[in-house]
Amino acid sequence: MDKAIEVENLVTHYGDREILKKISFGIPRGKTTVILGGSGCGKSTLLKHLIGLLKPTRGSILINGNDITSMSEDDLNVVRKKMGVLFQGAALLNSMTLADNVALPLREHTRLEESTIRIMVRMKLDLVGLSGFEGFYPSQLSGGMKKRAGLARAMALDPEFLFFDEPSAGLDPVTAAGLDELILRLRNVFKMTITVVTHELPSVFMIADYVIMLDLGEVIFAGPLDELRASGNPRIKMFLERRPETADYSPEDYFRFIAGD
Repeated sequence: MDKAIEVENLVTHYGDREILKKISFGIPRGKTTVILGGSGCGKSTLLKHLIGLLKPTRGSILINGNDITSMSEDDLNVVRKKMGVLFQGAALLNSMTLADNVALPLREHTRLEESTIRIMVRMKLDLVGLSGFEGFYPSQLSGGMKKRAGLARAMALDPEFLFFDEPSAGLDPVTAAGLDELILRLRNVFKMTITVVTHELPSVFMIADYVIMLDLGEVIFAGPLDELRASGNPRIKMFLERRPETADYSPEDYFRFIAGD
């Protein structure tokens, strides 16, 4: 497997609490990798490490062979220019039109003529199905349209790596499926390395080539989607089958408890 990103022995603490527990895995180049797990398992913390927003307690993160955990901020910013990120809430600037939101990375990080920037903005908005909405403000858009606009901005610099943080959060099933189809199209057309953090199983089964599954801060699976489906690990099976953990008391005990007995 050609690894675009390699995580080695990564450990992270919030105060005295250990969040990520010496985890290691690789993310294949040109594929869609899903980081999967329940709430509080460390998915979003891991994503923040992958894009250089957090420094780990120990361990390394190699992107194209270069360890970003030991880089200076200037060197890290060079790497970040190869990344596009769609944050959970889209993170659009409400005081700017969609065109200005998408143009922002181009104006900040390139010396392109304004006429060229306007052409590129129209191309990116058309790519995500928002052609004609250049003059709209984020407050005038639906949740799904905001996500697509955030994706257009993430694509502004034609990144090598594209990261998504819970892209389906807050979306209805039809809109979420449309966003999944867009992720597939980006992978197929642009051959980017895409990493998606989610706990939404329909999205996982639709878009994933490769899966990293976390449980209580540890990697309990890393491999292709078909192998995840076939896994006999009880924690994985419980998650995929949407089964809650078995309680240690009987139904009669439970009802006596809620009745105050």
